[in-house]
Amino acid sequence: MTDMPDTPANPLLRKLPLIAILVVAALGAYFLRDYLTFNALAENREALLAFRDNNYVLTVLVFIAAYVLIVAFSLPGASIATLTGGFLFATFPGALFNMTGATIGATAIFLAARWGFGESLGKRLEDSEGIVKKIKDGIDENQWSMLFLIRLVPAVPFFLANLIPSFLEVKLHRFVISTFIGIIPGSVVYTSVGAGLGEVFARGETPNLGIIFEPQILFPIIGLCVLAALPIVINTIRGKKGL
Repeated sequence: MTDMPDTPANPLLRKLPLIAILVVAALGAYFLRDYLTFNALAENREALLAFRDNNYVLTVLVFIAAYVLIVAFSLPGASIATLTGGFLFATFPGALFNMTGATIGATAIFLAARWGFGESLGKRLEDSEGIVKKIKDGIDENQWSMLFLIRLVPAVPFFLANLIPSFLEVKLHRFVISTFIGIIPGSVVYTSVGAGLGEVFARGETPNLGIIFEPQILFPIIGLCVLAALPIVINTIRGKKGL
């Protein structure tokens, strides 16, 4: 595998980082499901904003670190964390903080998976069939476009989008760059929604169906719909051009 240091001969030692991630993910899904929620964000709004106002730099660092942990350990609440970025820091630089945390966390999963399972699974994928074979062939032929595509397709879970490239000999720098750039649209959209919800809370209102039609909420939702349709448009264009 490329871009990886020498690994221990013991297969179990190589698998420990990813096993630890999976164990923490399972425990986190069970114990944190009631804390990383929209209601928790709303209830702690005043305390979060007060802490941010008094400790802006520390808040940024803690937020990015928390986002890294949520992504790296696949904990519940990634969407809430993205909304919180907009809620605390506005769309910009909130989106930048979200993208930084997400990219670092994704890279941790990528390295752990490659270190533990990449070589053995990579060999198995050589003989794979069906959709896995198509993804592998697509990445082999044009890594950049396929890496961006799996980031743009909302149907591909973020966790899988981190694992698939780790098994297909994608170079580390390509993974990092494609992740950071590929999540820009989604990060901006969700952060914008979070910023819009912050404005609703600031007016002392409770979010309801009516806020969907407010510009600060409606436009990001439209952007999310466009984002969901973008891969279909790209595939259609590529098909017409015979790419």
